[in-house]
Amino acid sequence: MPEQLPEHMSPEEFRRHGHAAIDWIADYWASLDDLPVRAQVAPGDVRRQLPESAPETGEPFDAVLADLDRIVVPGLTHWQHPRFFAYFPANSSPAAILGDLLSSGIGAQGMIWATSPAVTEVEQVVLDWFAEALGLPEAFRSDGPGGGVIQDTASTATFTALLSALHRASGGEARVSGVGDVGWRVYGSTQAHSSLVKAAMMAGLGEEAVHAVDIDPDTQAMDVDALRDAIVEDVEAGLRPVMVHVAAGSTSTGAMDDIAAVAEVVREWGVWVHVDAAWAGVAAVCPELRDHLAGVEVADSFVTNPHKWLLTTFDCSTFWVRDRAALTGALSILPEYLRNAATESGEVVDYRDWHPQLGRRFRAVKLWAVLRTYGLEGVRAHVRSGVALAEHVADLVAADDRFEMVTEPALSLVVFRLTAGDEQTLAAMEAVNASGEAYLSHTTVNGRAAIRLAVGSWRTTQADVDRTWRALQEAAAAQG
Repeated sequence: MPEQLPEHMSPEEFRRHGHAAIDWIADYWASLDDLPVRAQVAPGDVRRQLPESAPETGEPFDAVLADLDRIVVPGLTHWQHPRFFAYFPANSSPAAILGDLLSSGIGAQGMIWATSPAVTEVEQVVLDWFAEALGLPEAFRSDGPGGGVIQDTASTATFTALLSALHRASGGEARVSGVGDVGWRVYGSTQAHSSLVKAAMMAGLGEEAVHAVDIDPDTQAMDVDALRDAIVEDVEAGLRPVMVHVAAGSTSTGAMDDIAAVAEVVREWGVWVHVDAAWAGVAAVCPELRDHLAGVEVADSFVTNPHKWLLTTFDCSTFWVRDRAALTGALSILPEYLRNAATESGEVVDYRDWHPQLGRRFRAVKLWAVLRTYGLEGVRAHVRSGVALAEHVADLVAADDRFEMVTEPALSLVVFRLTAGDEQTLAAMEAVNASGEAYLSHTTVNGRAAIRLAVGSWRTTQADVDRTWRALQEAAAAQG
């Protein structure tokens, strides 16, 4: 006798539990202000509360929600907390969450146009909208030679850019025979994101293929003369430059490399120019905040993450290329089971050729929902609020002689320290973090410790900034 089929939720049960889940999220948001920002658990505390094996018989969904409160929430660091200022925000918003829910409910797999035409075409249009809103060049639009695609993270975008660069530089040989013994070299400043090294590792070039270029100690931006010297040195040694990573807002301090100057230096060697604006790029929705993208029209690829500062639930990393031929040439594979008339007509885009993965979810819905419900006026207001709050933090630092700025504020990122020294700086930050009052992160600038405060949450107000500053002042006073 066949085994009894599992019981699925009926539409009525799904509706009831769905309402309960939305209610849980709304209650969670409402409770955040009273919760410690950083998780207050020790290693293993959460694991010990979970059974060692999955249940043999099904449990009611209500039990899952109950355990979120009992087990999960106490073990969370609350990234949506209004006083989460560490790293960069992992932003969300009600509209994005509902968009993500709709994507999950639709459950389409958009690996090729034919498997769900709307998944591809909505994404193309949304990325064209967004490219226009950011002031990106016409070549990045879907009706031009390039186009855009939503990746999971900027790390994947950097890896994809490197594969495209290798394809172009090798005349297609890299995808057929591998990277060989050419001696490829990749360039980025000493402040470039760690994903650059990981991309070189995954592409088979190895860590040593990444040539770290010195920076200007004042701005933390790439020293363009040092880049030129590095490339000349490598070429004379018989090595082959293939890609340069340009940081339009570094992770550590928000440093802005000079895109146009870098592109001019590498032009002679045909080097692929990849602009990593993962955090800071979205600020370009505000025309007055586009200076850091000056020169982007000469870039071969560009990435920015709406899931960091633009109200869109993770994961949503928007990536554009100037010439899609290099990208699809590096990554396109067409097994028999994916052949179809639309693909062979050449009239459609198959996004499976635009990133390493085959399968892809309908990520565009959440960005579509954000852009439509907030409008460009709304997202600009959100970005401007973050910049204004960062300027307020800089003013607070300037008004307290126990603190000093380390670099100039970069959009919504402020980097500062205690004048007393590294030990006192880190101790004050950790005291605030341990208290649960706020959550900050640190970095090292020119060999000295510094505190990073990154504004950007959709729930953060000036009152949250002021409350965090008072906690820092108290922590500084405790250092003596």
